Amino acid sequence: MNDRVFLDTNTIIYLYSVDENEKRDMVYKIVNNNNCVISTQTFNESSNIWYKKYSFNKIKIIKYLNEIESICDDVMLIQRKTINQALNIKDHYGYSYYDCLMLASALEGNCGIIFTEDMNDGQLIEDKLKIINPFKSRFANFSKP
Repeated sequence: MNDRVFLDTNTIIYLYSVDENEKRDMVYKIVNNNNCVISTQTFNESSNIWYKKYSFNKIKIIKYLNEIESICDDVMLIQRKTINQALNIKDHYGYSYYDCLMLASALEGNCGIIFTEDMNDGQLIEDKLKIINPFKSRFANFSKP
C-alpha cells in the first residue's frame, strides 16, 4: 500500500471544525502522517460549504484554501479523462457522480486510501483504492496505511 492518501471534502471541513474536536484531531493526525492529495473539486465543495453553512467571507475561505494547498502534496485537476473514469466508476459501483469524481481523482493521484465518511467503509475500488472512514473507532490510532 502506498502512502498517498486522498482527503474527501468532509475531512477538510472537519480540519477547521470548532464543534467536532475529535474529528478535527483525527484529520490532523492523517495530514501530519501521510502524503495527502486533494482535487480542485475539494476546493469547490469546501468553499461552497463554508459560504452556505458557515457564512464565511471570501477572505477567510481563501485563507483556508491556501492553508489546505500548502499541507497537501498534490492537487489533482479535474480533466476530461477524470470525468470519463468517474462515469465508469459510477456504472460499476453506483456511488453518486460527485463521489465517483473524487474516487477517480484519488485513483489518478495514485492514492491507496481515500478518507471519507460518505462512502462504504472498507470497500476496495478498482483493486487499488480503499475507502476508509477515519472516524470509526477501529481507526482511532491511525497514522500511516
